[in-house]
Amino acid sequence: MSSLLLLASAETPDLSMFDPVSPSAKSIRDLSILVMIITGLIFLVVEAVLCYCLLRFRRSTPGGNEPPQIYGSQPIEIAWSVAPALIVFMLVLITTRTLWEVNTDLPKPRADDRALFVTVVGHQWWWEYIYESHDGRKLGFTTSNELHIPVGDDTARPVYLTLKSSDVCHSFWVPRLAGKTDLIPGRTNHTWFQTARPGLYLGQCAEYCGCQHANMLIRVVAEPIEDFERWLDHQQQPAVVEADLHVAQGAFLSQSCINCHRVRGTTAAGTFGPDLTHLMSRQTLASGMIPNTPENLRAWLVNPQNIKAGCLMPAFGLNKHDLDQIVDYLLVLR
Repeated sequence: MSSLLLLASAETPDLSMFDPVSPSAKSIRDLSILVMIITGLIFLVVEAVLCYCLLRFRRSTPGGNEPPQIYGSQPIEIAWSVAPALIVFMLVLITTRTLWEVNTDLPKPRADDRALFVTVVGHQWWWEYIYESHDGRKLGFTTSNELHIPVGDDTARPVYLTLKSSDVCHSFWVPRLAGKTDLIPGRTNHTWFQTARPGLYLGQCAEYCGCQHANMLIRVVAEPIEDFERWLDHQQQPAVVEADLHVAQGAFLSQSCINCHRVRGTTAAGTFGPDLTHLMSRQTLASGMIPNTPENLRAWLVNPQNIKAGCLMPAFGLNKHDLDQIVDYLLVLR
């Protein structure tokens, strides 16, 4: 799967690893190009020798005798043993240097730390983001499927991710920001990146994790620090509902939705599914599969399996009145 994504990245600008926007992604790009150049030269040399031999010895010698044979040539034995060993040794050194550049121990937050710390939890088949701290300030809220990060004015701000899995193996990969890092049940991994370029960066779970693995998409929104701070302040607020929608809110809270989903400021405190406190502030539904529109939200509630077959949210068979009430309520969760 990773190989297919790598090939596709050459034609998809948003997924191209050859257009990095962070130091770690640039190191990986440079290593990939160097390895391709070295292996490409080896391929050309081998093919050139092969073509020469095919052309030079394409006809039998007069009388049908075999050409002179060479046995036990010590110089040739040394050459084809030492040359590959030197190439492999050089590649090991270069790869080790790149690994040193892109990997770092997760530092302890300090009062003057400008970094953003987020815990990423992979689920079948969506992403949970727990915002721990930023600029040394504790955050402690959760969102889903869209990771917002800051872009500094003078220098990029590092983003440190703690990676965990709630079920099976997943892999977090945003090619323009960093290399792929696995999320393994029972183990905690780390990765980091930073960028000075605002924009939307797309990624993909790069470790097969079930029938909807290909639809476990990643969206990273890098925005100027002022916009990011406003987004942080908004996300930390509980859900706000107009007075005329209290009946609609009651319809939602009376359903079993609250066993899986959380809406801060209400009795809905589930943690099995995505946090819905600011659902309509996200651009997509179902981990990037469909735009977050009222029509798609209604279709998702009617039967999630029609959109994402195998997802763990069932169809509840809501009647039209309850469905209208719940949709009206969810639409104000911005």
